[in-house]
Amino acid sequence: MARAIERIERDIAALKEAIQAIAVELQSAYASYLNTLGLAVRKQLILASYHLCTQGYPENFLHLSLNQRQQLQQAIRKLGQLASEQLLTYIKSEQVGVDGTDEEDEEDEEDEEDGTDEGVTSSSSGVILGTSTPEPLTPDTSSPIELAKWQQNLEEVMQEILKKLSHDANLLLQKAGILPKKLPEPILAAAAAAASEASAEVMPGPPNLLNLVIEIENEQQSEDSGLTQIMAINLRLGEIEFADVTLSSERRQIRSILVQLNKLGREYQKKHRERAIAEAEAAWRASWFE
Repeated sequence: MARAIERIERDIAALKEAIQAIAVELQSAYASYLNTLGLAVRKQLILASYHLCTQGYPENFLHLSLNQRQQLQQAIRKLGQLASEQLLTYIKSEQVGVDGTDEEDEEDEEDEEDGTDEGVTSSSSGVILGTSTPEPLTPDTSSPIELAKWQQNLEEVMQEILKKLSHDANLLLQKAGILPKKLPEPILAAAAAAASEASAEVMPGPPNLLNLVIEIENEQQSEDSGLTQIMAINLRLGEIEFADVTLSSERRQIRSILVQLNKLGREYQKKHRERAIAEAEAAWRASWFE
């Protein structure tokens, strides 16, 4: 029985080494993916803003002066840059550890100082990047379950960044006079979440843009209520990946690694179960007396 337990322990040790190798491979794949995603997000944000300003609300865009248009375009580029940097921050923080904290804090301070000079982005920059370094997402490579949790948390962070970026961009466009001023804040928040808190119908349209038909009631005269069609930015990870061949390829690589991780995870749990049974049988025999 002791030999059986020793054999199981060797199997578990070998599985741990394989899981650690998978963890390194997964981190490397995500580092490459997030770098590509950051570039793709900036591109898709500009394309969505372009379509919204030229196809959705061309009259409002034409009402802006040349300087106002340039400020708006610069602010949109800045938002995309901040989101791109934050995506990479999570990978950087887990790779460099504590040593990289000071450097990241300095980068955040520089970004905030840059945002205040631009005026139109000062109110929205903090919503994306915040005023502090993001909490490191450090994977626990000793357990496939913990490694899977790390991967899920990272995916949730990516979705949250896209949601906040969409919301910030919509606020920026509203302050610039592109989106209707009377548009209530809950509708902008709903647009970023691909849902509406008001009566709304989602219509098909260009990628990363949300077409909504909403009902806005007039507080003083309810008879003035009516259906209004609006467009808003709604960056979606699936559409961003679909438009970028490199990003799609890197996503497939991540899926392939996760398949290996799931296989190792099942074997890992099986071996732990075998060890528990073997140890329990040995304990029973050691304590049994006729």
